[in-house]
Amino acid sequence: MRTIDSLADEIAATGFRCTGCGACCSEVAGGSNVVMVAPVEVRAVADAIGSTFAGVAEPYPESVETEDGTRYTFDWCLRRDGGRCLFLEGGRCSVYRARPWICRTYPFMLDGDRLIVSACSGLGAEISREKACLLAALLIGRQEAERVEEEGIRAVMASTAMPPGTRAVVDSEGVWPVYG
Repeated sequence: MRTIDSLADEIAATGFRCTGCGACCSEVAGGSNVVMVAPVEVRAVADAIGSTFAGVAEPYPESVETEDGTRYTFDWCLRRDGGRCLFLEGGRCSVYRARPWICRTYPFMLDGDRLIVSACSGLGAEISREKACLLAALLIGRQEAERVEEEGIRAVMASTAMPPGTRAVVDSEGVWPVYG
């Protein structure tokens, strides 16, 4: 398990400052801006803008199909319109205070103890120790939130038998039919 200090050191060595270009919120390659979100994140965004769950999220686009025709996907993603995040307005995030973990920590993520860095025009810029530590803490929080969601999904899958031919989203809170 990474410590905030060791992770902050690596983030500081990489350097980062958001340039506000909005590229992370716009599709630059197929599915490049799909933001996977857990139910708690969907509700936070929906509450922030006075919307509904369905107004904020849609089923994650990749799915698994079983031999009996059952098709399911895990979790949700933020809605997009024309290849752009629905919440990108005038080059800025309209739900900034309620933005999901992935948005708070971009262009960084943790894969186990390894820091993964996505391509971003803000890389290489000087970052203060305070901001590097904040980002490190957010990354560790994100990793824990993802672990909890994955455990919840496994528990739902273990306790739920889906009828053949079902199309559904499976998240930590249950199985949700998908129509269409």
